[in-house]
Amino acid sequence: MNDQLEVKLKEAVSRFWASRETQAQKQGSKSGIRDGGARAAVTGGSQMDGFVELVRDLLEESGIDKPVIYCERYVELPGWFRPEKKWDLLVVVEGCLIAAIEFKSQVGSFGNNYNNRTEEAVGSATDLWAAYREGAFKPSARPWLGYMMLLEEAPGSTHAVKAQEPHFTVFEEFKSASYAKRYEILLTKLVRKRLYDATCFLMSNSTEGVKGLYKEPDPELSFANFASSLLAKAMACKKTK
Repeated sequence: MNDQLEVKLKEAVSRFWASRETQAQKQGSKSGIRDGGARAAVTGGSQMDGFVELVRDLLEESGIDKPVIYCERYVELPGWFRPEKKWDLLVVVEGCLIAAIEFKSQVGSFGNNYNNRTEEAVGSATDLWAAYREGAFKPSARPWLGYMMLLEEAPGSTHAVKAQEPHFTVFEEFKSASYAKRYEILLTKLVRKRLYDATCFLMSNSTEGVKGLYKEPDPELSFANFASSLLAKAMACKKTK
């Protein structure tokens, strides 16, 4: 990763934590009632906007025009098992779907939310590919699908977790795996099974994160790899237009 991209990624990490703190403070300011725990910081949404804008800027720098990059409005795509789903970022050029990306985070409530995030990631990709096979995006060639996850680095996410096996044995890689390791396994498998073209996994904590500090547990899931894969798709699209 070049120095300039590293700086921008750190800025997005810092913005994530600053946004959470701002939303936690504002939550309930009108009613006088605040949500409890970490929920106060998540009900406002938009914490991942810094990452969305970073990817958007990279696409623009690669030559993809801004009018075909959608981040806030017009981000719905048809599904096969449901009418439509909103993605966090879309690239649609001359009626062709080029890329669709999800940006997710998890801070706290690791046991409650890990399965939800897993089901969302698998389900969203499965739905999109089913719609693609049925011709929903004609005349699009196979689009590029990406998934980015920022996980809080905390004792609850890094300590070993016992898998529940009341009837059958879980796969070996999940035995005593922390939630962080489970996410790493998930994001690796999503790419290996070609549900997504690239995934990115970052970890950060509220203390160091405000300074822009983060970790990449697996080089295969680094932001540099994620961005390189996406920009290769963007450049290929540019050459064919």
